Amino acid sequence: MAAASAVLLAGCWGGGDGKPLPQLAAAQGAALRTCTELASAFSYANTTITAVESVAAGAATWADSPIGAHCRITGEMFRRTSPQDGNSYAIGFEMRLPTAWNGRFFYQANGGSDGVVWPAYGSQPGPQPSVALQKGFAVISSDAGHSGQGNLAFGIDFQARLDYGYQAVAKLTPMAKALIAQAYGKGPDRSYIGGCSNAGRHTMVAMTRMPGEYDGYLAGAPGYRLPLAAIANMDRLRHVAQVATDPADLSTGFTAAERSLLSASVVARCDALDGASDGIVQDVEACRAAFDLQRDVPTCTGARDGTCFTAAQKAAYAPMFSGAVDGTGRKFYNSFPYDAGHNAGDSSFWRFTVPQFIDSGATAMIWGVPPAEPATFNGPAYALTVSNDVKLAAVAATNATYTESGLSFMQPVNPTDLGTLKQRGAKVMVYHGVSDAIFSVDDTTAWYEGLRSANGGDASDFARFYRVPGMSHCGLGPATDQFDMLAALVDWVENGKAPDSVLARARGAGAPGGANPDVPATWAADRTRPLCPYPKVARLKAGATDLESAASFSCQ
Repeated sequence: MAAASAVLLAGCWGGGDGKPLPQLAAAQGAALRTCTELASAFSYANTTITAVESVAAGAATWADSPIGAHCRITGEMFRRTSPQDGNSYAIGFEMRLPTAWNGRFFYQANGGSDGVVWPAYGSQPGPQPSVALQKGFAVISSDAGHSGQGNLAFGIDFQARLDYGYQAVAKLTPMAKALIAQAYGKGPDRSYIGGCSNAGRHTMVAMTRMPGEYDGYLAGAPGYRLPLAAIANMDRLRHVAQVATDPADLSTGFTAAERSLLSASVVARCDALDGASDGIVQDVEACRAAFDLQRDVPTCTGARDGTCFTAAQKAAYAPMFSGAVDGTGRKFYNSFPYDAGHNAGDSSFWRFTVPQFIDSGATAMIWGVPPAEPATFNGPAYALTVSNDVKLAAVAATNATYTESGLSFMQPVNPTDLGTLKQRGAKVMVYHGVSDAIFSVDDTTAWYEGLRSANGGDASDFARFYRVPGMSHCGLGPATDQFDMLAALVDWVENGKAPDSVLARARGAGAPGGANPDVPATWAADRTRPLCPYPKVARLKAGATDLESAASFSCQ
């Protein structure tokens, strides 16, 4: 009966061979049979359980709301000593198993350079109204095989590189499912993986390397070409440095006032293209054609004061948005669109800090071959003085020790070939802020266009992509940046309800979990908008006048 109910045929045509795609059955819950006994009862190869404890309802919270009673397990897999640097490594993890389980498993992928086992709440970077553990999911989180957030020197160890790239998820997934089966008397009926930023990359890698392990894949702002994005970010910083008035503070090349001026100029030209003058640029493609940096931003006739750009600034900024190129002029990373959120609260960090101190070290020590020496590595100098060509060659290189390149272990394998998960009935949802300052929404759009082409021009029967106007990297920006994509994904996977739009809400004053400081004072604190599946755009309905309500807009 279990086998028969695992897949139900639905009338959703699109299998590519005239047959309908499978409709997966809904998960069935179960009660937690044991908790503290798992410390001795559970056994799995290369795995050590280090602690097990019962957590009372309300002892943990998310967005000011309690999380139900659950069992917390910590452990590690594959403890070893590195032959490259002599350090000890393991894949650390945490699992949280709810007392009242909904039959589902969620892999909480990590952002950044990993290195930390965050609480396994089923959260993602960025604001969410609720998390998977609150919904009754069993959840795992991990450090992806190395310890220390910001510790980029782990890249000296080749196996740690591979675990960070893709192997940790592959090793943890079957172990987690076995632990769930031990705790509940059955394994998960449905499995999901998700996260934003590098966690979005983990998710996209899993789509291609593990298409049979998960039923739903939720990727936010996916840096799925992370080594190339990092090199492009350093290239953008070099353009800023050309017009910085203080070499010790590169933000003087593109100040907060100047970023605000750019955003305001874009809004002035593009806001009404979707039918509503509301501070949100919904029609990204129309804006691309309508806005012109040279024409639409005033040119300084005197000193820089935040109300204009000098000719030199305009010359420096244009290639920052058009896309990074190598020494031959070939574009190796995508363009960035002009939008309303260029001065989001996190913008300075992504534009000026990350390229110098994170992108540089990751390129040189985690992905580059041979890796740089950590003790003598100078991140800012590397970011600003080493050519794109040298960096590109390093992340594509291999040698006798580092036999897989950074481009290989970090990126999805054939990212537009998702036929296996599609034919199983699995589903994909991807979202990306249009004002993201670190990973380009245009790059994710190009991926989705490739996926559409690989599926006869339409991939919407199993994969949908949502651009979030005004949103910065995984949140913030003048945007409706709070939404529950996981609930929409579950409804699609298990009930066949395709997400034709997802309701998004602004986080103004008084929002649970904290307000977004970038929400304009002229907006209602709880403004809502529909997030539309690309290529549709949210447009004002004829006769609608309430600019604070999603009900006034439709996806067209």
